[in-house]
Amino acid sequence: MAKMASGMQEKQYTPSLLSFFIYNPTFGPREGEEEKKILFYHPSDVEKNEKIRNVGLCEAIVQFTRTFCPTKPAKSLHTQKNRQFFFEPENNFWVVMVVRNPMIEKLNKDGKTQTIEYQEEEMLDTVYGAVVRQCYSMYKLFNGTFARAMEAGGVELLMQKLEKFFYKYLQTLHLQSSDLLDVFGGISFFPLDKMTYLKIQSFVNRVEESLSLIKYTAFLYNDQLIWSGLEQDDMRILYKYLTTSLFPRHTEPELAGRDSPLRPEVTGNLLHYGRFLTGPLNLKDPEAKFRFPKIFVSAEDGYEELHLIVYKAMSAAACFMISASVELNRDFCEQLDSLVGPQLTLLASDICEQFTVNRRISGPEKEPQFKFIYFNHMNLAEKSTIHMRKTASVCLTSVHPDLMKILGDINCDFARVDEDEEIIVKAMTDYWVVGKKSDQRELYVILNQKNANLIEVNEEVKRLCATQFNNIFFLD
Repeated sequence: MAKMASGMQEKQYTPSLLSFFIYNPTFGPREGEEEKKILFYHPSDVEKNEKIRNVGLCEAIVQFTRTFCPTKPAKSLHTQKNRQFFFEPENNFWVVMVVRNPMIEKLNKDGKTQTIEYQEEEMLDTVYGAVVRQCYSMYKLFNGTFARAMEAGGVELLMQKLEKFFYKYLQTLHLQSSDLLDVFGGISFFPLDKMTYLKIQSFVNRVEESLSLIKYTAFLYNDQLIWSGLEQDDMRILYKYLTTSLFPRHTEPELAGRDSPLRPEVTGNLLHYGRFLTGPLNLKDPEAKFRFPKIFVSAEDGYEELHLIVYKAMSAAACFMISASVELNRDFCEQLDSLVGPQLTLLASDICEQFTVNRRISGPEKEPQFKFIYFNHMNLAEKSTIHMRKTASVCLTSVHPDLMKILGDINCDFARVDEDEEIIVKAMTDYWVVGKKSDQRELYVILNQKNANLIEVNEEVKRLCATQFNNIFFLD
């Protein structure tokens, strides 16, 4: 992605994906068999010998760093033009991502020749290392482990699965907008009053009782999580899939207006807006297919395979997970539709009403002096006023990339120590950036107050903690 700046004299390029590959060094141990190590390589049109050379180089780097620290091999390699990230998610399986450094292209005084300046220090290892781990987690959610594919059909099957999954998935990586949120991989929770929360809990209980096939349920409203029966790490990656991939593909019918695919049918005098986001598009269609995506989640003895049914009414979405060994048919889907549709429609309008009332009480929204990101390591709760709505293609932030980089740097400092601490930075652009870490919780605040001094900034952050976080930071 290029941006023009200052009188057409220079062009800026953001970080971009150069290559992404997966290999296993034990698959081609002898000379002349090196190609067998490569299980997946993007871009696929790279010449065979270059693929072998690049994989060989990564192997050498990993082996070389092992001599210094056998338990922790290299995580990344910095060069002038690019940066390589290594990750070994399963024994001997290596995932490597190579990212081109951001660069500035300048026109020389003669106006013809160009010089390129690589900005080697602009990228954060923590951010892109997290992106590589996400790639693997997302693959595992839909396919299970690499080892599972090997057991089921050997290298052939694994290569097919990798090709099918990563060919699509890599197109959704937007490295230019990767930031601290990728490191956290958190979940945004929807704020609810107790009564409405209990209504949702009893809805989940009723549905699970009536449709005993359902093993796990998750409930979201407005792309935020309210209830989940899954393990935290499974929910974290499922949440990322739903909010960055599945939901954006089905634009909200109420936003779409007239052409919305709603079906206001009368079911005991209630208009119901429920529809399947996965599975059958239209239950009335005699040709409808009752196939659902399969996901893998952790279970006591390893993992289990489940059908993922995502059902939505207005802004509320319920995910139902059912053992993959069960065959789902029209009868089941109709039952679910007639039971869940009306209840979910009512719940959605209840939540919406409650939310509007709360908003009115809390007074008019004026543009605050600060923006913040909050993350809690215990329940993965994440809250950001810096990120505007995420879309399928890009996550927009309302602050300058330099400030996001400072946030990332502070986060790296926090990761090095166990104690609670606070860091305050004055940026070149008159912004103040404050990071607080207190017992598993992290808060990052960006203040736009030109003439403020350290004491005033501290007071402002205290006020923010008191109003937004009910004083959960006890650092003072």
